[in-house]
Amino acid sequence: MLLGTLMNAYIPPKIFPWFNLLSLGFPVLIAAYIICTLFWLFSWKKRTFAFMLIGLAFISPVKRWINYSSDKKVSSDDIKVVTFNIKAGLLGAREIEQYLNRIDADVILIQEEGREAFTIQGMSKAKIAHNNGVLAFYSRHRIIETKSLIEGNYDLNNAYGTQADIEIRGKVYRFVNVYLEPYKFDKSMVKMNGDKEQDERRLRDIVKKLIPVFKKHQDQVSEIRTGIDQSPYPVFLAGDFNSVPNSYEYYHLSEGLEDAFMKAGKGSATSFHDYRFPIRIDYIFTSKSIRPVSYKVDRTIKLSDHYPVVATFSVNN
Repeated sequence: MLLGTLMNAYIPPKIFPWFNLLSLGFPVLIAAYIICTLFWLFSWKKRTFAFMLIGLAFISPVKRWINYSSDKKVSSDDIKVVTFNIKAGLLGAREIEQYLNRIDADVILIQEEGREAFTIQGMSKAKIAHNNGVLAFYSRHRIIETKSLIEGNYDLNNAYGTQADIEIRGKVYRFVNVYLEPYKFDKSMVKMNGDKEQDERRLRDIVKKLIPVFKKHQDQVSEIRTGIDQSPYPVFLAGDFNSVPNSYEYYHLSEGLEDAFMKAGKGSATSFHDYRFPIRIDYIFTSKSIRPVSYKVDRTIKLSDHYPVVATFSVNN
């Protein structure tokens, strides 16, 4: 089943969505794999060495969830980027505004902004057409142009994508802000009560909700890729992908880009905390000419069901 998660790099959900389903259970699958390997190792089973060899294929997939990077020197010329799904400010709009002012970022990408109007000292807000109050850019630097990549609506296609070309210290970068279709779960749908028949029915209902969203994501990823592939500038791609590492969405949105967490992150990349199960769905990717210096999931801030992601980048290569 672990090998099936690797197939997401090649096989899209519209052809075979079950590989994408496996990516959701990757933390459990890899934990079971490690426990079995250790058991066989201490039991002196010959199969252990085959399992250890196969395990090398999962070093990068694991590092997308848990990583350790050495400290890098931070410069005053570095670009600080924040991505944060604020859940429409329902848990404290003014506190969110205060946090965004304290963080002193160069560019802030917001998802699920709602109708809040934040005032962030020294920053201007990009004007985005057909946005419905979902995505927002705040920048300390000149915003040259914005463009919608996905013009969503709640009922039929609840996904949004926007790009903003921003000039920073004489060089232009393209920032792409993403909010892919959510699964629209609530906790009662995924909570098992020990009744075998009811739990099986719940699992079937969960799968019925997941598969159509996987297929929608395939089209949405394709639309987002146009903003990346046609960019004449280095790219920052960030946002709430509503997709975990090692999924089809992860592989294809990150194609040709660097995962900033894998280059500069430490510890767990889990960013969604509304469930006890580890879930990473918030990301920052960059062009390879941009070097990640630091990456932090700020767990001190519980003003949404997501944690903000704060990263700095060196562009003086």
